[in-house]
Amino acid sequence: MFEHNQPLLPKEIFLQRFGKYLLLAATVVMLALGIGVIGYHFVAHFTWIDSLLNAAMILTGMGPVGQLTTTKAKLFASGYALFSGVVFLSSIGIFIAPLFHRLLHRFHLEGQKYTKNE
Repeated sequence: MFEHNQPLLPKEIFLQRFGKYLLLAATVVMLALGIGVIGYHFVAHFTWIDSLLNAAMILTGMGPVGQLTTTKAKLFASGYALFSGVVFLSSIGIFIAPLFHRLLHRFHLEGQKYTKNE
């Protein structure tokens, strides 16, 4: 998936890789947001726009906006909040993986250059 013991990728190829990972992270977030919107709409009986607002607020860690009145809605919101925490952190990991790899790869290559010259 990532290069090992090879030269650093050219900037253009790295940016393509970064774009793919950005798209993957955005897709994961959008799918999670869609699950929340559908759940809030059908379980909590919120309007579509209120469902979107609540799902987005929970997904980003801000907290719910609407009042949940039924036990079923509260259980869904609790499960969705736990799910959202994992999804949000995972999507950040997906997003920064190519950047972190490039940084570590650069340090590794620089370390090899110095040890070969000694």
